[in-house]
Amino acid sequence: MSKASEVKTGNILRFNGELVSVEEYIHRTPGNLRAFYQAKMRNVKTGKLVEYRFRTDEEVEIARVETSDYQYLYEDGDTFVVMDNNTFEQFNIPKHLFGSSARFLKEGMQVLIAMESDEPIMAQAPTTVELEITYTEPAVKGDTSTNALKSATVETGVEIRVPLFVNQGDKVKVDTRSGDYIERVK
Repeated sequence: MSKASEVKTGNILRFNGELVSVEEYIHRTPGNLRAFYQAKMRNVKTGKLVEYRFRTDEEVEIARVETSDYQYLYEDGDTFVVMDNNTFEQFNIPKHLFGSSARFLKEGMQVLIAMESDEPIMAQAPTTVELEITYTEPAVKGDTSTNALKSATVETGVEIRVPLFVNQGDKVKVDTRSGDYIERVK
């Protein structure tokens, strides 16, 4: 157990029996009242935002979370199978931990996974990935207004919007958080 004054933004706490990630942690000293810590915390499993005021001497439990790189191997039903790069041990990680970036995962890619006592609590895909365009319509000459975009399908099967000059077989860099095209890769 630790004191509330030892908590920092980014820590994972066990709060009311649930794991929460501290997103904002501010020390407040209002006028002639006692000081306290105002915390905004997000539940790791449900994503629900919780606000709470900790007294400065209140006991809190900071969870021991180990974060390391894993290699994405393949999809297996509702889970992704990943391998520890050091021990070559394989783990099944629920798809929902990756969020919307899961649709851009490609075999052999490095992913970041946080575990608390051998239970995966957070998973993160790389922020950008390089993918090959498997299908796109050819651009029509004269169809070049400012920032004109067309639909294209990448090798993972996801449809994204790309500029007119991108052709089938090109490699493009994609932002996994939003699914936006960033640039063409040579």
